[in-house]
Amino acid sequence: MPILDTSLHSLKRIYRGKVRDSYELGDDKLLIVVTDRISAFDVILDDPIPYKGQVLQALTDFWFEKLDGVCPNHLTGIDPTSVVAPDEVEQVKGRAVVAMKLKPIPIECVVRGYIIGGGWKDYQATGKICGIELPKGLKQAQQLPEPIFTPAGKAEIGTHDENITFEKACEMVGRDVAEKIRDYSIELYKRAAEYARTKGIIIADTKFEFGLDENGVVRLMDEVLTPDSSRFWPADQYQEGISPPSFDKQFVRDWLETQPWDKKAPAPRAPAEVIEKTSDKYREALRRLADRDVA
Repeated sequence: MPILDTSLHSLKRIYRGKVRDSYELGDDKLLIVVTDRISAFDVILDDPIPYKGQVLQALTDFWFEKLDGVCPNHLTGIDPTSVVAPDEVEQVKGRAVVAMKLKPIPIECVVRGYIIGGGWKDYQATGKICGIELPKGLKQAQQLPEPIFTPAGKAEIGTHDENITFEKACEMVGRDVAEKIRDYSIELYKRAAEYARTKGIIIADTKFEFGLDENGVVRLMDEVLTPDSSRFWPADQYQEGISPPSFDKQFVRDWLETQPWDKKAPAPRAPAEVIEKTSDKYREALRRLADRDVA
C-alpha cells in the first residue's frame, strides 16, 4: 500500500518534509523514511504515488554506490528494519536509510548541464543564470559548453528557494565550504551524466544537498540523482528548442497547469490515470538506470 504518512511509535519524529519523514536515532543518527508523497509548485498533493518512495530510495542507494569515492556521505550501513519495532518494519522496508545526523548546509547545490526550466527563463531575461554569463543565442534545452553550478538558498516548505550567486554562497557558508560543495556537485553530476548516457538517459540538471559532521567534514546527504531532484530525459526523444519529455513529476505538473488552481494548498485531486502514469515514469527511470524494479 502507498504510504502518505509514517507513524512510527518506537522513535521520535523530528521532521516532516515534502517527501521524507525523519526520526531521531540516538544523538548522532537519523532514520529517514521516504514516503509516497508528491509535491508540485511547493504544494504537497493529497494523493500518494504508488512505489515512489521505494524508487527514490533505490535510486539513491544505487547512486551512492556508483559514485562512491567522489566525496564523503551520510551513510552508516545500518539496516533500517533493525532500528524499528517489528510492527513498523513494513513502513521502512525498502524506503528508508539510517544516516549520520549532520548540520545541513543551507544551500541547494544545483548543477545544470542543459538550459531548461527556471534557468531558461533567467537566461531569456538576462543572458545569465545565478550571475553566470552564458553564450548568446542558446536554444531551450540546449547543452551548455560545460556544466555550471547555480546555487539556491534553501527556503521553508511552501516557499520557493531563491537563486543566488556563488559569491553569495561564499558569504553564507564560507569560501572553503562553498568551493567544496561546488566542486563535489560538478564532479558528481559529470560522472552520473556520463553513466546515464550509456543507459539512454540525459541528466539535464540535478541538485545535491550537503551537511557538516561533528568534525566539520562536508558530507553528501539526503537523496541523490532521483526523479525528484533531477531532470531525466530519454536521449532518443531529445531535441533542442523544446522541453523534452521527462521521467519525473513533470507529468503531474503538466496536468495541474491545465486546472483552475492558484498554486496554493490544497491542490486539485489528480485522477487515477495521472497517478498511475506518474508512478510508471518513476519506475521506468529506476529500470533504465539501475536495471531493477521495486515490484
